[in-house]
Amino acid sequence: MSRSQSYFLVSLPTSISSSNNKDEAFQALQAAVQSDYGTTYPFSIPGFKIGTLDALVQQADDLSKLNTACESVVNKVGDSLRGLLEGDEEKIAQQKTINDKPVDQYLQSFSWNRVKYRADKPLVDLIDALQKDAASIDNDVKAKFQQYNQVKQNLAASQRKQTGNLSTRSLASIVDPTLLINDSDYLETHLLAIPNTSVKEFLKSYETLSPMVVPRSSVLVASDDEFALYAVVTFKKHSTEFVHKCRERRWTPRDFKYKEGGKEEEQQEIDRLAKEERKLWGEALRLGRTGYSESAMVWVHVLALRVFVETVLRYGLPLEFVCGLVKTNPKVLKKAKANLDSNFSYLGGNAFGRDKKGRVQQDTNMGADAAAMQGTEDYTAYVYYEFEIL
Repeated sequence: MSRSQSYFLVSLPTSISSSNNKDEAFQALQAAVQSDYGTTYPFSIPGFKIGTLDALVQQADDLSKLNTACESVVNKVGDSLRGLLEGDEEKIAQQKTINDKPVDQYLQSFSWNRVKYRADKPLVDLIDALQKDAASIDNDVKAKFQQYNQVKQNLAASQRKQTGNLSTRSLASIVDPTLLINDSDYLETHLLAIPNTSVKEFLKSYETLSPMVVPRSSVLVASDDEFALYAVVTFKKHSTEFVHKCRERRWTPRDFKYKEGGKEEEQQEIDRLAKEERKLWGEALRLGRTGYSESAMVWVHVLALRVFVETVLRYGLPLEFVCGLVKTNPKVLKKAKANLDSNFSYLGGNAFGRDKKGRVQQDTNMGADAAAMQGTEDYTAYVYYEFEIL
């Protein structure tokens, strides 16, 4: 769905038509929106089991909270896909489908999933099932993307060891093992990464940094644009003091133990991580696509339930209403909403009136009270919910 598109759901009593006919009421809704400001599609909502008034009020509050949670899950999954596909909007759009349909098409042809969410179940059970599904999708997608990101970070760290400067990169392919003293009880070889700007100072002073540094033992092992790597021999008795003094001067001691085949092992580890990263990338993409589809589907079902519950609370029984999905864009959404207010403000009773020029005007005190009951910032004279699925 394009970022320039917005949707809103509207529920109106069939009494808006003189014949109380559902088709005529929908036509009245279409005419009120006006085609210049939005396209109106029928939005089918089943008849659910209706409990007590107190239960409906509580369910309206629960659905408001669940709606926020579902929107958050959909957005998080979308952000995860965006990161995985490196912001390529065309590729991202290809993954964002609902039940293998483009988002627009799914919304415009919405049909309640009666197999997964049986309409003959109590509303409280349906809300609980939707809540559990949303939480499960969120947890599954989060876990898989965390797994992928961890391997990706490990791979990047391993690759940096092969390409960084001499103060950080792996020394397995750089250090000649014959330069190292490994089997002495008294002597130890230290490898030090010295900034190029400090080499002269190092050569003048390393022998006096601590007691028992072997004179003229420094050997240049390798160099790059930033550092020179030197090997220096000291007696083990004073190794700790020597290393400490080096750090004080910002010379970097490199902890390195020669291992036969170490270079090959490091490359094998990089190859293993690269293979695992590719595998997990595919798994994350598949789960991200599925997670987006399922979380968006759950959200639309929550919206449908919100409309139903609010319709019962607003218009009462017998339940005779028409629901429409209006596709618009942010530039003209307010005009479409203003048209609805102009045509149907009378449904709000004393909460709405008209000013001297005949324009619809809300009683701010009554509107605020009603909005609090509705769970929205702005009260409308009819059931109305805006949303965007990005």
